Amino acid sequence: MSRRDIDIAGRRLAQQQLLIPTLTQPGEVVRRLGAVQAQDYGGAKWAVGMRTRGAVDAVIEQAVNDGSILRTHVLRPTWHFVTPADIRWMLALTAPRIKAAMAYYDRQLDLDTAVFRRSHTALARALRDGGQLTRTELAQVLRRARVDVTGSQRLGHLLMRAELEGLVCSGARRGKQGTYALLEERVPPAAPLERDAALLELTGRYFATRGPATAQDFAWWSGLTLADARRGVEIAGRRLEREVIGDETYWLARSTRSPRKRSPTAHLLPNYDEYFIGFKNRGAIGRRLNSTDSVMSRDALTPHVIVVDGQLVGGWKRTLRKTAVVVELRVRADLRASEQQAVVVAAHAFGDFLGLPVELRRGPS
Repeated sequence: MSRRDIDIAGRRLAQQQLLIPTLTQPGEVVRRLGAVQAQDYGGAKWAVGMRTRGAVDAVIEQAVNDGSILRTHVLRPTWHFVTPADIRWMLALTAPRIKAAMAYYDRQLDLDTAVFRRSHTALARALRDGGQLTRTELAQVLRRARVDVTGSQRLGHLLMRAELEGLVCSGARRGKQGTYALLEERVPPAAPLERDAALLELTGRYFATRGPATAQDFAWWSGLTLADARRGVEIAGRRLEREVIGDETYWLARSTRSPRKRSPTAHLLPNYDEYFIGFKNRGAIGRRLNSTDSVMSRDALTPHVIVVDGQLVGGWKRTLRKTAVVVELRVRADLRASEQQAVVVAAHAFGDFLGLPVELRRGPS
């Protein structure tokens, strides 16, 4: 493992509030990161919770319920947490690329402009005046409006298009189910940003929290073209520092020195955590195992990953019970005693977040 990989991983760990969290509100964390991938709702709450000083699960849940953070499709066509202050300009910047990427699948599902128009009208009527409905309830709304919602993919594409066009976003949770609400009733009005201004904002957020990173990494994370990513770096100008590491050009925000914490530090990261999902090239965290298959492969050993001092060392699974959370550790690297203890501490931190005792189990390596 080279010194440059340790340096890249360590700086990213610090910039993402994973070493010494300084922010106290979930919305502040999401705003700093720009967006947090969130198709696994429980995992996404833990991702925000790890970065929010003193936060527990109920605090993140409340932020979703009161609209301090919203869950919607933005950037690449998947769920993300974003803040109300950012959702409008971010959708304006990234939605055209997402809709273009989804066009083929829309055609396969016989979804055209007329269908989307009829769907949007029905959704707006059902959700107006503070209505917040679940996916199942909205399927009934669309059926009554004679919009075919046969199959989960067709319904999902209809709701995603309504999100991308700024019609709906997440409402408050109803038990374990999410709801949809009208964006205009959930989010205060905001002046639109010109495209370059929006691109500059997204570029700054990305490199401030994920640098050192490449333009290719930024394009992957944002879903924008590589030309747009390079344009963002260009207009950021002196806000960014350029570093050449090996044969790659990296960018990072000009900022104060990153905080450092005594080694070893361990983190039980959720699936799709921004620490690794935010990069096209994840090699900087895979040197200890000589692989990043467990965070890149479709046949991953386990969806959640363990990192020690920012380096991938294995995976973990969670099983929630009424009185405890079972955490199964699958360590694939040889760990020193101090590193093993750090992993145990990280597992109990997850239990503290949930307000449940932890039952530790050792899985196959």
